[in-house]
Amino acid sequence: MVMDRTAQTVDTAGWMHTTALNGDERMPLLPEAGNLVARLAESEADIDAAQALRYRVFYEEMSAIPSAECARRRRDSDAFDALCDHLLVIARDRPDLPGGVVGTYRLLRRGVARRHGSFYTAGEYDIAPILAHPGEVMELGRSCVHAAYRTRPTMQLLWRAIAAYVFHYDITLMFGCACLPGNEPERLALPLSYLYYRHLAPADLRPRALPHRYVDMRLMPSGAIDARDALAALPPLIKGYLRLGGFVGDGAVIDPQFNTTDVCVMVKTDLITDKYFRHYERTARKGAAG
Repeated sequence: MVMDRTAQTVDTAGWMHTTALNGDERMPLLPEAGNLVARLAESEADIDAAQALRYRVFYEEMSAIPSAECARRRRDSDAFDALCDHLLVIARDRPDLPGGVVGTYRLLRRGVARRHGSFYTAGEYDIAPILAHPGEVMELGRSCVHAAYRTRPTMQLLWRAIAAYVFHYDITLMFGCACLPGNEPERLALPLSYLYYRHLAPADLRPRALPHRYVDMRLMPSGAIDARDALAALPPLIKGYLRLGGFVGDGAVIDPQFNTTDVCVMVKTDLITDKYFRHYERTARKGAAG
């Protein structure tokens, strides 16, 4: 849920919080690194700035095909924007960019999706096994970073912020559609086959591409795959998910609008929360002691 207006309070442990004025959201402010700060969108202007960055990356840089409305506004938008929390990375020294936004992620929790519709991923995959997962689940999507900020500090800041969000809402499973560039699967035979044979999700959690969109990922024999070459052919974001223990669903999906071949990626959050629980626990103790 996007918070239109927020207030800031300090609790007894010394934490600064962002709180919706209706009281139904309470989220620790997210981390900073140098001139970069991560936070959730707090206004329609924030969301507009995220959409402007998405248009720049998806349509101008990656040659996605905009609708007439998107092209007119020079914004990437869809109906899910109104439902999601929008995680932003803002460069405080870039007033030339809309809102200073240089990175964004779209976050949609199960409870919000249930009240207002569905998940974006359901348009490409049968996600019934994910929905059967106990505990809170969250969809990640529409991620992008400005070309000048595709650096380790920016990505670390994004992941620290996602970890804080996961920790706050006790999310146990993240999922979403991750993209490989191009819509000719035969050119992606090595990375797609590698993902299927080495990182296929357990059967009880495995989504499957919808029948009319299903593309078999087994485009090479398992024995012909060189793992090092396959990893080199994967986008950094997918490699990041794999480093967190991620796995993929059955079948790829061609997205002609974005000129990509999509895979459904899932990550159980244990590794993230174990690491960052200790960080936030130490932060809270220091605040209380101070």
